[in-house]
Amino acid sequence: MSQPFSQGNQIKKRLSVLVFLKGTTAPLVLYVDNPIELYEELNQILKLNSNTPKLIEKNTLGPIKKVSIQAAQICALALQEEQFM
Repeated sequence: MSQPFSQGNQIKKRLSVLVFLKGTTAPLVLYVDNPIELYEELNQILKLNSNTPKLIEKNTLGPIKKVSIQAAQICALALQEEQFM
């Protein structure tokens, strides 16, 4: 009888931070070492958002290596759990 998955192909989970920007349909998907910390940092910026322009610049993992976002352009955030092998 065959095994559906070998032990080397275990399903793993990771978190990513989704950043929704004004005027866009798809969010930026950011992979970082500590996604909860990034989410909380960006959420705090959203709460304190003033009319003063602020540029957020982050190094990330995954397909996007570095990102710069105007804080005033962020309209929503989310944490997403993904499964991968």
